Amino acid sequence: MNNVNRTLFIPLYGKARVSKKNIILSDPYAEKIWEKEAFPVKGKSASKWLAYNMAMRARIFDEWTDSMIEQDPGSLVLHIGCGLDSRCLRVKNHPKLWLDCDFPDVISMRRSYYEETSIYQMRELNASDTEQVRALPDSNNVIVILEGISMYLTNGQLRALFAVLQEKYGSVHILMDIYTVFGAKASRYKNPINDVGVTTVYGIDDISDLLKGLQIRFKAEHSLTPPDLVNELKGSDKTFFKLMFTGKMYKKIYRLVELERL
Repeated sequence: MNNVNRTLFIPLYGKARVSKKNIILSDPYAEKIWEKEAFPVKGKSASKWLAYNMAMRARIFDEWTDSMIEQDPGSLVLHIGCGLDSRCLRVKNHPKLWLDCDFPDVISMRRSYYEETSIYQMRELNASDTEQVRALPDSNNVIVILEGISMYLTNGQLRALFAVLQEKYGSVHILMDIYTVFGAKASRYKNPINDVGVTTVYGIDDISDLLKGLQIRFKAEHSLTPPDLVNELKGSDKTFFKLMFTGKMYKKIYRLVELERL
């Protein structure tokens, strides 16, 4: 497994850790998989603050995905860069087809824990390979989950991905977390992905510039640390988390954007 793929263990560990606390995110699959795959976690990857952030991010993506499926149960859901995540089981609503996509070695490991059904499938996919994206199943409406993946793609690769999605699907809904350019630069020194050997990531400052010439448009920006989830923390943890991760500085590093083409 290459270094980028190994980053999937960072959110897996964080979600398992928080799920055991019975706050923010219920994720028994993360607990089960981490118990079997666990290795010594050190450095920034072991931070409880990172675990809280990973769990909140997952919960926000879950709720958004649920809402999108509820609006159109006939949709195709594409979770690109799914890792070992169990979102397909955590959401309440079910689409016509859910496709979890990642690199071959990740999908191979994933098949040890998840079973395909008539509405759930796994697919080997390199998001930077437009021909592979073009070969994905057809649908009138596609819901695209890009959680923890945009920073490993150049702006050009992201544009190419979006161009194929808008060409292939009638309507496109995307939720994507991004580093800012400053955040990408800062990550060289303070990012847990460094602990698994990843040193190059990419940032976006102006999302409208990234989308220039495309039919996909910016719809909204969402908080990665909404008050209702922060308030599930207790005592000094809540106080410190609010101080460090809910202010303007955090947005200068890391953001969550919703995009659409109708």
